Amino acid sequence: MHPKALLDESASLIEKIFKFDHPADAVVARHFRENKSLGPRERATLSDTVFAVLRERLRLEWLARSGSGSKWRRLAILGFPGDRDFLKSALTEQEKTWLDHCLAVKDADLMAPHRHNLPEWLATALQAQLGGEFDALVRSLNEVAPLDLRVNALKAKRPSVLEALAKAGIKAQATPHSPLGIRVEGKPSLSKLPLFTQGDVEVQDEGSQLLTLLLEPKRGEMVVDFCAGAGGKTLAIGAAMRNSGRLYAFDTSAHRLDAIKPRLARSGLSNVHPVAIAHERDERIKRLAGKIDRVLVDAPCSGLGTLRRHPDLKWRQTPATVAELVLLQSAILASAARLLKPGGRLVYATCSLLPDENEAVAAAFGQAHPEFMPVDAAECLARAQVTDADNLCHNGQLRLWPHRHGSDGFFAAVWEKKA
Repeated sequence: MHPKALLDESASLIEKIFKFDHPADAVVARHFRENKSLGPRERATLSDTVFAVLRERLRLEWLARSGSGSKWRRLAILGFPGDRDFLKSALTEQEKTWLDHCLAVKDADLMAPHRHNLPEWLATALQAQLGGEFDALVRSLNEVAPLDLRVNALKAKRPSVLEALAKAGIKAQATPHSPLGIRVEGKPSLSKLPLFTQGDVEVQDEGSQLLTLLLEPKRGEMVVDFCAGAGGKTLAIGAAMRNSGRLYAFDTSAHRLDAIKPRLARSGLSNVHPVAIAHERDERIKRLAGKIDRVLVDAPCSGLGTLRRHPDLKWRQTPATVAELVLLQSAILASAARLLKPGGRLVYATCSLLPDENEAVAAAFGQAHPEFMPVDAAECLARAQVTDADNLCHNGQLRLWPHRHGSDGFFAAVWEKKA
């Protein structure tokens, strides 16, 4: 595609996404379906441009004010990745001069919002938690997240997977904490790789892998993944159960649960039972009350711990949406707790950075349910051979930060029901 046409296509896609009425990755995917003539390189460039603009929206919008022409074209120019000579071949002389001026602007010349690229309410909340670490967090959130894999322990071992990846020309190394994790360099295509097609590995962030280890599922148990989504953690739980017992994957979206089926086929698991529920008080949940050994509640949340992957979330979430989520999280957690038998384990988790969705929800649940005793998350992780488990936790709860731990931001609290 000619550079000018590619730049115009980028501008058009940015305009669509900046309506913020749908997730950015969904808008990009739909755009690609509607424009099948776009090749792999064009798609990669379009995607990289869009997500660069979302990550650095405030800085780029401030720089764009000094230019002329369409706002969306100016943002596309500023976010365009890679070869500047290729980009400049699509620009007028006036645009080239303007771009050079923008590129010469240093961070020290910018106001704080243009450096951190966060809405004010979110910047304030994170600064209150982190103090002097705030700038380090901001830098990490504006980076592209790495590609992590989880080894399917039913089918493979990490050393053999690393060896196979090396033979395939893919650079990778063990993740620093998860005993099942592998971090891949770059973004190689995995869909046709035998390791992937035969179910030896699944894509899963290292932080997400640790949630299953907190649950510590055992052979022959009855376990529930309460908000299963597309099933990443469900598959990890099933493998930890050695394909025995009974594992329910609950979700309110039958469409999301459908995504589990091809993954289940690859995984070799036969103990997983996907169940679409209407809500957290569904009658099918009531029938299992007091019968379940372990429940994972990876609750619907703001997703603000995943901004490296989904930068549009910081522009789509608001204090009002977070407040609504907190009510939902509390209701789901209380309902899920009813499933557990005496001695059963409950794990509440989010991929949020906000204490409102994390520590506050866990504290309220603990106060309302004295029959549930807190369990030290670091001790659980240490038993699972997680490296440096103490430094992944705070006050007995898992607390992962992108700038400290290299994973997405995660929180988890663990309880056991009194016998």
